This record gives sequence, structure tokens and C-alpha cells, in this order.
Amino acid sequence: MKISVILAHPNPQSFNHAIAYQATSGLKNLGHTVYCHDLYAEQFDPNLPYEEFGKGASLPDKIRQYCDELTDSDGLVLVHPNWWGMPPAILKGWVDRVIRPGVAYQFDEGDSGEGVPKGLLKIKAAVVLNTSDTSEERENRVFGDPLETIWKNCILDFCGIQTFYRKIFRIVVTSTPEQRAAWLQDVDALVQQVFC
Repeated sequence: MKISVILAHPNPQSFNHAIAYQATSGLKNLGHTVYCHDLYAEQFDPNLPYEEFGKGASLPDKIRQYCDELTDSDGLVLVHPNWWGMPPAILKGWVDRVIRPGVAYQFDEGDSGEGVPKGLLKIKAAVVLNTSDTSEERENRVFGDPLETIWKNCILDFCGIQTFYRKIFRIVVTSTPEQRAAWLQDVDALVQQVFC
């Protein structure tokens, strides 16, 4: 299989980087082809220019590459921290520019965009791996876990990805090296479970 791994964290020493490395290594050990992108290291421009709006728009080569890899992928892994109940802006910009009409979804002919889209991606499963410094109880009671809704309902289902897994590693700021090592084993186990 071909799997896209998208990482969004500005610190190369972050635990998010360790998670992405572990997932990528595990996928390669399973024999998969991996398209791995560290959006900050690649200096991805999250700003969606008006010229890129709409199906069939002319795209810069780098954006076209992301789109082509996404449509070629059988699986997707997204790694990012929970910032204000949202992904980092650079990842939101990746969604805006890459998960686009004609690539990830389309509306039926005659539908001006107010209907239910048809997902175009052949991705069988998506895994979202998040870090957080908020307890599970507080996340659910106070915030309602907006990342679950954003990824599962608002983005991935919209593109036709029906199988969704999400793992949250918390609380990172007070975690021990032993906890982090155990969490990386959890990443291995999840990757093997989903993409075996």
C-alpha cells in the first residue's frame, strides 16, 4: 500500500516528530510506500490564494505533488498537537490547498455546492495521532473534543474516508521517558492494526 504521513509541529525535537518517525518506520517495515511530509521543515505555505479556488484551478508544482500523492494513497496518517482545539494553522492550510474539489471530493452535476459531496479519495483508513496537555475528562466536559469532529465528520468523511482511528497522547508536558516509550509502542501497534 501507499500511505501519506503528514506531520505538523514546528519543533524538530518534539514528541510529534517522534510519533511521525515511529509511524513512518513501522509502515516501511510492513513493506508500504510512504509519502512523508514535515510541513514546517518543508516551509509549506498555508495561504490559499484565490487563483487556486475551485475544481480545475492551476496549481503550483508542489501543491500538485501533494494532491497527486494524496490521490495515490491507500492510507493517511496525520500527526499534530492539539492547539486551541484545532490543528496548527499550517495543517489547516494544507487541508485548504490539498483536500480540494476534483481531488478529494466533488459535487454532482448541477449541484452548486450546497448538497452532499461525493468523496473521491481511495484511502481505506485514516489515523490521526494527537498530543495534548489537557486531561481527557476536561477535554470532553469543557470542550467536547472538537478535533474528533473536525477530522472525522468535517474533513475525512467529506472525502469518502469511512474508516477512522484517532489516538491521543496526554499529558505530554508532564510525561516521563518511560511513558513516551510506551506511547511509541502504541503507535507501532496501531499502525500494524490498521495497515497490516
